Amino acid sequence: QVQLQESGPGLVKPSQTLSLTCTVSGASLTPDVYYWGWIRQPPGKGLEWMGGMTYAGSVFYSPSLKSRTSISWATSKNQFTLHLSSVTPEDTAVYYCAATKELVVRTRDASDYWGQGTQVTVSS
Repeated sequence: QVQLQESGPGLVKPSQTLSLTCTVSGASLTPDVYYWGWIRQPPGKGLEWMGGMTYAGSVFYSPSLKSRTSISWATSKNQFTLHLSSVTPEDTAVYYCAATKELVVRTRDASDYWGQGTQVTVSS
């Protein structure tokens, strides 16, 4: 099975940039039939899709986060990254990377692959 693992700092100060990396490992899937992206879940709230991209690197963002969000593949394409700028405490959430059949993720789907999630707290 394909495995995804988020990594990055668990604590970010307000106004800074939140940066996370998703590492993809294992086997096997056809990568170009999935969207590779990021979803977050603030405490007490539902999933919020942030953005995703194709294997070829075409990127799409949630309108509410587009101005602050950047998603891209690393050179090796076994990793992809999330940068969320100008963070506030409202950005505190569990952040997930995922490979999904649909671009805009509203719920978990059994055919998708998700990381375990990583808690990121925005606080001074």
